[in-house]
Amino acid sequence: MFARRDGVPHWPLHLVLTTFTLFTLYPILWVVTIALSGKQSLAISMLPEAPTVMDRVRAITPWPETVSLSNFVSVMRDQPFGQWMLNSALIAAGTTVVGVFLACTAAYAFSRFKFPGQRAGLMAFLVSQMFPGTLMLIPLYIIMVQWLGLGNSRFGLMIAYATTSIPFSVWMLKGYFDTIPKELEEAAVMEGASVGKIFWTIILPLAKPAVAVTALFSFMTAWNEFVLAATFMDQESMYTAPVGLKFFVGGFSQQWGYFAAGSIIVSVPVVILFLFLQKYLVSGLTAGSVKG
Repeated sequence: MFARRDGVPHWPLHLVLTTFTLFTLYPILWVVTIALSGKQSLAISMLPEAPTVMDRVRAITPWPETVSLSNFVSVMRDQPFGQWMLNSALIAAGTTVVGVFLACTAAYAFSRFKFPGQRAGLMAFLVSQMFPGTLMLIPLYIIMVQWLGLGNSRFGLMIAYATTSIPFSVWMLKGYFDTIPKELEEAAVMEGASVGKIFWTIILPLAKPAVAVTALFSFMTAWNEFVLAATFMDQESMYTAPVGLKFFVGGFSQQWGYFAAGSIIVSVPVVILFLFLQKYLVSGLTAGSVKG
């Protein structure tokens, strides 16, 4: 830890990195502490009338006086949080499937084919990312709810999420497809393979890392989104998990223990998905696909 290279000590850099790591972890530790405290208050200990230095340190130390799982049990048993998690899972899974399929096919077309409006289409995707998502709230509401009648519908929310995630996904996948050698496709064409077969059996297997990143992005977009879900869903049984969490700390109740426990439960699927896709996220692009 304190080794030197060219006479320069490493401990200042390690100290800075450790400080920033603790600074980043501190809020997360507080969420875990409040969830495990078994209480609904943000305070884990009460200060006496004449607090000492140790009393003040204890008040800001993220560690509960007693560890309890009652908040987790109550959230899943006494609240409709399980239904909200199921709604989020169905919507996120549908968004991922639809978004990845449309993004892969569109990105491949932009990468390999020349057609009128190609450049304008790519620039339109790029420009659409320059505006905040809330700018599309009213147009999406008019189209999805008033015109298509898909308000308070999981399918409508899937379409809205897939639509908003496609521009970024197309740009990311197109850049990846551009790196795949065209010689592979030319060889497949000489063997009599069709464009569809080339896409499904050659391009997509080579593009697993990019597809994995796109799938993760689409899933997280749908899983964590709040504004569109709160606008489109007006029945409690149709709420997603982020919308349901809002009611734990609303204007008439401050159930911080339930909120913290629910936040941890919501984060678990994303962590699991990231760990599952990690081997694709760090793998090479097209290493070994062409041999000289």
